[in-house]
Amino acid sequence: MTLDVKAMPDRVAACIDAHGLAQPDAPVLLMVSGGSDSTALAYLAADLHRRGRLGPLAMLHVNHRLRGADSDADAAFVARIAELLGIPLFTCEIDVGALARQEGGNLEAVARRERYAAAEEALKSLCLHEALPLAQGRIFTAHTADDRVETFYMRSIVGTGPGGFRSMKYLNGCIARPCLDVCRNDLRDHLNALAAAGRQMARDEAGALWRDDATNAHTDRFRAYVRHEVVSRAKERNPQLAQTLVRTMNLIADEDDYLNGQVDRLFDNVVSWIVADEANGPDFGAGFVLSPEMGKAHPALGRRVAVRALGLMLPEGARVEAASVESVLAGYADGRMNSGYVSNIQGNLAVSANKRGVRVEPMAAFRTRRNRKG
Repeated sequence: MTLDVKAMPDRVAACIDAHGLAQPDAPVLLMVSGGSDSTALAYLAADLHRRGRLGPLAMLHVNHRLRGADSDADAAFVARIAELLGIPLFTCEIDVGALARQEGGNLEAVARRERYAAAEEALKSLCLHEALPLAQGRIFTAHTADDRVETFYMRSIVGTGPGGFRSMKYLNGCIARPCLDVCRNDLRDHLNALAAAGRQMARDEAGALWRDDATNAHTDRFRAYVRHEVVSRAKERNPQLAQTLVRTMNLIADEDDYLNGQVDRLFDNVVSWIVADEANGPDFGAGFVLSPEMGKAHPALGRRVAVRALGLMLPEGARVEAASVESVLAGYADGRMNSGYVSNIQGNLAVSANKRGVRVEPMAAFRTRRNRKG
């Protein structure tokens, strides 16, 4: 069966339109690793640009220096794609392994952080070059329905709040995922169909249309474990697992958006930020006070208010722990203030309650206030 090479660009364009991922003249930075998903994204974006569905394009490749010569070969392959498609290419090298060892952090988390930091800088440069506002720019990643399903199961294993089961968002700030409705095999089929139709294609030294990362098969990495040991077995029961779960996750997303809208209205009414310096105004790090009215809110909304406030107070990237949220809400008892309640939560933060509300602040500030009263 011959695949219609126009079908996949149409599906991606439909996703972009349905979720408002980018305006037709939006400058778009493509994150391209050289794997099948991001390679397909490069060809798809180039086609949509020619159709007038996307604005100026650029590509970014980040060499994490994790796989020696293979990493260098990935970079060379991406450069061939960029040259073939006539898309400007940003490249950078980051020794992620050394950085993770220095910080004592998770390798994949450090790689993700550095990759997106590089993407933000590249997008700024693209928008500046095109004399277009940064707010209009988008970073396109090649996450697929398979990635979204894997994230769903990963969160199922480690735990998450209800909103976490929506898994990946189509649009998160300037980061857009136009391939979330298609599967990895669909993108590979598209690349093969382009080649079969006589399209000039970039190939690596072995003649392949994309680069395979052998580390993806290592099940000691959490995502790879879920991909090969969990998702593959679930697909034995339901071959249409991706399509089924995408529908489910989109239903969860709709309800999550509704609840977050309710939280938007509640948040400003019940959260007051502590002013540590009158001249500079509120400082998220100084903490916040939740008013007594918060105790009357539905627990589903109260939890989300607490998560949002703690997320602003804690260091960037810190995961708000469920125990911390429950400790904050324990400052209320049956809709009334639990006066005299005190707890210590993540980040060495103090939670205390009195008739004026629930106060969350650094432990040092809490002790200083107590000593003054004493």
